[in-house]
Amino acid sequence: MNNKGIYYAKILLFGEYSVICNSMGLSIPYSHFKGELSFVNEDRYTDLNFANKSNKILAEFLDYVYSLEKNSNLLCDFDTGRFKTDISKGLFFESTIPQGFGLGSSGALIAALYDNYVITKMSNSRKLSMKQILELKKIFAQLESFFHGTSSGIDPLNSYLKMPLLINEKSEVNIVGLPRKKYSGDKAIFLINTHKPRKTEALVNYFLDKCNTVSSFSDKINSELIPLTNSCIQSLVEGQTISFFNSLSKLSLFQLNNLHHMILDPFKDIWQKGIDTGDYYLKLCGAGGGGFLLGFSNNFEKAHQYFEENNFEIIPVFKSNNIRR
Repeated sequence: MNNKGIYYAKILLFGEYSVICNSMGLSIPYSHFKGELSFVNEDRYTDLNFANKSNKILAEFLDYVYSLEKNSNLLCDFDTGRFKTDISKGLFFESTIPQGFGLGSSGALIAALYDNYVITKMSNSRKLSMKQILELKKIFAQLESFFHGTSSGIDPLNSYLKMPLLINEKSEVNIVGLPRKKYSGDKAIFLINTHKPRKTEALVNYFLDKCNTVSSFSDKINSELIPLTNSCIQSLVEGQTISFFNSLSKLSLFQLNNLHHMILDPFKDIWQKGIDTGDYYLKLCGAGGGGFLLGFSNNFEKAHQYFEENNFEIIPVFKSNNIRR
């Protein structure tokens, strides 16, 4: 995936919440949803209300960049003059990435703005050093903070580099490859649409407050959630399918029992059914509370049939080569 001018959504496969507490994390670009910079007055058909709203947000973002620049805090040489001119010409971000669904809509926008308006930018190359990746991450975190108050910078980094990223605590980010060929048979990763957007900040604040005030909860995060998350990531990257699904089943159960506040009630029964049958396992995709759920299956034909019969909208992310659906 290296389509110039197109910026993909992202999926945090593992690490939601736990990465805040220094677990590993694994994030991948997802090309099913994408965005690109465009102009309202181009000879093209689009949602004009969406375009005008996006243009207004870009104008507000420009003010944010101005304030950083004025205080000598801006971490990159953003071409504010050209950006301002383009905004006046109707610049907007044409995007199919759903907002408030945990797929990095603001991260893709920030990647696009960095790529198009930062004068001295780093290339989106697999050959970047760890130091360069961390510097990029810091820049992206500052720019994306306009949307969320704070940002790790991982979402725009993933969208910009268009490669899977392995987060090993907060001070180490590596570009990795995933051994897709080792996941043969009827295996799949998929999304379930809850059709309900959510606000990440409120959910993250709830989680942090509970970690700080309920010692038994924070103990479980450290002794159970973090090791399970790390085990899933290590097994997935190494192509160890048996240990991967073993750790995944435990992680799914942990989230259902201990992060149930982040799971919508209508989806708790199907979550439990997956654990009971072993046909699929669900987990949070991002902050939860709506958006998408993330599913993994060893028996996708059966899982797909179940979700289809019960009118759940699913979107495949990865399917083994042997699947003929």
